[in-house]
Amino acid sequence: MDYIKIRFVDSQEGVEPEFRKTLEDMLRAVNPRFTLSRHRWRPHTDIYETAEEIVILAEIAGIRREEINLEIGPRTVKIAGIREGGPRGEDASYRLAEIPCGYFERSLALPALIDTESAVAVYRDGLLEIRLTKRPVDLIHKINIQSG
Repeated sequence: MDYIKIRFVDSQEGVEPEFRKTLEDMLRAVNPRFTLSRHRWRPHTDIYETAEEIVILAEIAGIRREEINLEIGPRTVKIAGIREGGPRGEDASYRLAEIPCGYFERSLALPALIDTESAVAVYRDGLLEIRLTKRPVDLIHKINIQSG
């Protein structure tokens, strides 16, 4: 069975954002540093959990550990930073540019509440591994709602 792609566009959005994206894609194909706006890429991530912890793996090769910003909340994790890019010589020019560079950011919703104080992060071989201990259910305080 053949499927038809349907894209819904907000009538107030107009054609300009689509044209802008097309122009961005064309410019980036010539040279990834050509951009009309601040381009943001998202690293690939895996999230898995055990009975005691949640583990996040983020693929962010080519970045110094000091350049990675990590924000951890009880139910969210934000990974951000900048990967420098560009030809590796003064007389070099792009023939193929598939490795994203520039600012990156990834915000992740966690499947359970975690203890932010016990978070551990290790960056090795281009992978950022974040281990988050789950909060015990008995530490979550529930409140009964009274009728008024």
